[in-house]
Amino acid sequence: MVPPITCKLPDEKIKRLRALLGNVKLSLLFKASVHGYKASAFHQRCDRRGPTLLVAYNRSGYIFGGYTSVDYARSGQHIIDGEAYLFSFQGKIPVCIKVNSGHYARLDDAGGPNFGQQLYFCYKNQPVVLNHRGNAFSVNTATMYGNDTQLTECEVYKVKQSNSAINKQWRNVLWTANRRAQLMGLIRNHKPLMTSVSRVRILMIGPVGAGKSSFFNSINSIFMGRITSKAMSGSAGTSLTTQFRTYPVVDHHEGRLLPFVLCDTMGLEEQSGAGLDIEDISSILQGHVPDRYKFNPMAPFQPDERKACRPASLQEKIHCVVYVIDATKISLMSDKLEEKLASIRRRVNLLSIPQIILMTKVDEACPLVQKDLQSLYVSSYIKLKVQEVSSQLGVPVSCVLPVKNYSQELELELNCDVLLLTALQQMLNFADDYLDDAGHVEYELLN
Repeated sequence: MVPPITCKLPDEKIKRLRALLGNVKLSLLFKASVHGYKASAFHQRCDRRGPTLLVAYNRSGYIFGGYTSVDYARSGQHIIDGEAYLFSFQGKIPVCIKVNSGHYARLDDAGGPNFGQQLYFCYKNQPVVLNHRGNAFSVNTATMYGNDTQLTECEVYKVKQSNSAINKQWRNVLWTANRRAQLMGLIRNHKPLMTSVSRVRILMIGPVGAGKSSFFNSINSIFMGRITSKAMSGSAGTSLTTQFRTYPVVDHHEGRLLPFVLCDTMGLEEQSGAGLDIEDISSILQGHVPDRYKFNPMAPFQPDERKACRPASLQEKIHCVVYVIDATKISLMSDKLEEKLASIRRRVNLLSIPQIILMTKVDEACPLVQKDLQSLYVSSYIKLKVQEVSSQLGVPVSCVLPVKNYSQELELELNCDVLLLTALQQMLNFADDYLDDAGHVEYELLN
């Protein structure tokens, strides 16, 4: 009797790869160490088997590969597959690289499996991976597989949707126009608990490119009724925000200011002498930094002596701190950046200011969510990311709010709005908790 072929992939990593794909079963079709590294052996076992997941292993211990939702068939055609992605385990969580828009995901030829005619596995019937420069996938081979091209194994799994269980939302969200209208009404009519505060101040802190400015633009767009881009946003090596900015939001429908201000800061950077200085954050929290103050990474803010001798009013202080974290980079966060965030958290804790994590770019992190944003709270992969960033930053899971900012869209979209407004409403609730505590302290001092 021929013994069954066993997969090399550990159960924990199988679980996390399944989480990327939703409620699926994985069954092993091809194992190169058993069936051979030849393209003919691969096609014999994997052609016309539906969606497949390729998992490769190299001598340096990297586990990486790719997913395609389109059958292998040796058709000789370029394959359009918007669901295709590459992945690499960096720590416990697989980092996902989606196929770039406008590019072919595969060439369906008789050779070994390839992605974008860019990454070839079992190249020329050898136990190697070849990176042929291309633009279909934004691949960093040093990060993905340590530039070690020698494979020790290559496995291909059939991906089948499971009907044995129904995925349930792990958070309850109503994806309806009525819910969006209700949230907009709650935010419009919000009144800060302290009469001395006309608008609560929410401070956005996060690494360069995480989406702080994009969150303001997204909220502004919802209440403007169209896509806007008032705050400078985009992707760059260094922070596009160089000033401390306080952004009030106008409700276009009623023509008045809404009861909150979003405060934007320079992005955090790993190295010292770059990005936002931690001392600047202390000054911002205590209400000493004026709007449009230009940050100097080499020297922290020095308050005016006359103003420094008097405490800022409650209106001027920060009432809620929001850490904006890119979901696609949680596993890649450096120790230095984690240390900076931990240092900031300690200072915020000393002032008893409530804290939230805004987890952005959830659609880029998970193919299931990119396909349908309503799958967000069904995705076990996003749930893992929420738990991971909660653990890294020391913030409760209930305070981690996944969102998708507006970035490429030309029109507003209901599901985006619901997530963004839900996050904003929670920020206002947390600010009220802070003001409630401040009110009790004030009452005790007066009595």
